[in-house]
Amino acid sequence: MVFTPKLLALFVALVLVGTIGVDKVNGAGECGRTSPDAMAFRLAPCATAAEDANAQVSSQCCSQVQSFSQNPGCLCAVLLSNTAKSAGIKPEVAITIPKRCNIASRPIGYKCGAYTLP
Repeated sequence: MVFTPKLLALFVALVLVGTIGVDKVNGAGECGRTSPDAMAFRLAPCATAAEDANAQVSSQCCSQVQSFSQNPGCLCAVLLSNTAKSAGIKPEVAITIPKRCNIASRPIGYKCGAYTLP
């Protein structure tokens, strides 16, 4: 695996989150018992596509995003998480990934903070 600077930043942020023990979710949150910051690591293959709307979306990224399509609240929480922000993810670009992956079951029109999933 080749570590790009953004992917490396995301990995380092996740290691720090795990080390500090930020997973404070006692009950079920947007992503169940796992914090959105911890879930952000699953979207590491999407780092380039989440920064550049013209970048090709990898099949690994689409596979991960597909797994979130049944839980748009978790997807939004991950995209808007501190970990995603620290990695340089642009939410306004990241929310276009489900459409760019041609995910038929994507939650079109779902409000994701200040953004709406296309």
